Amino acid sequence: MRFSIFAGSLALVSIFVLGCMTPKGNTILDKRNYVLDMKNQTLNELYSKRPEAKPKIKSAAGYAVFSSINTNLFLFSSGNGYGVAINGANGKKTYMKVNFLGIGPGIGVKDFRAVLIFKNKQMFKEFVDGDFEFGAHADAAFKSGEKGAAAAGELYVEDDIEIYQLTEAGIALQATVAGTYFREYASLN
Repeated sequence: MRFSIFAGSLALVSIFVLGCMTPKGNTILDKRNYVLDMKNQTLNELYSKRPEAKPKIKSAAGYAVFSSINTNLFLFSSGNGYGVAINGANGKKTYMKVNFLGIGPGIGVKDFRAVLIFKNKQMFKEFVDGDFEFGAHADAAFKSGEKGAAAAGELYVEDDIEIYQLTEAGIALQATVAGTYFREYASLN
C-alpha cells in the first residue's frame, strides 16, 4: 500500500514538474533572458567545480547549456528541458529544447543542468541544425539544495562532444537506455 501511494505521488509530481519545464517570462525577450541567466549560473557553478572546463569552452567549436528534469518510474523514464547553444566562432545563440524517453530500472525525479562542449564544427552544426539524439545513462542522485550527493559528472559521447552534468536537486536511482532529442526552440529564435 505504501509503495502504491509513493508511486502515485511520484507520478503526480512528475506530471506537474514536467509541465513546468519551460523558460519563465511573459515575452520572448523575458524567456530568452531567463535561459541566458540559467546558462550563466550553470557555467559559473561548473567553473567553480571543474575549472578545466573553462578553457575547453573558450576554445570549443560551440557549446550548449541545458536545464532539464528527468523522472523515472519503474521501467520508464522521461524528461524535458530547455537551453541555448552558442557558436564558438561568432557567438550566435540558438535556443533549444531537449526531451528524453527511456527504458530501464529506476525510480526518482532529478533536476539537472548539462553542459555540452563540441570540439568539432561539423558536429556542432549538425546539433544546432537538426534533430540530434544520443544517450544511455546510469546515475544515483540524492540531493536537495546544498545537501546530499550526486554520482554524475563528465561523460564522453563520441570523441567530438564532452558533457558535464550538474545535479540541482532530486532523488533518483536509475539505469536507463534513453533517447535524448535536441531540437530548435522555434518560438524563441
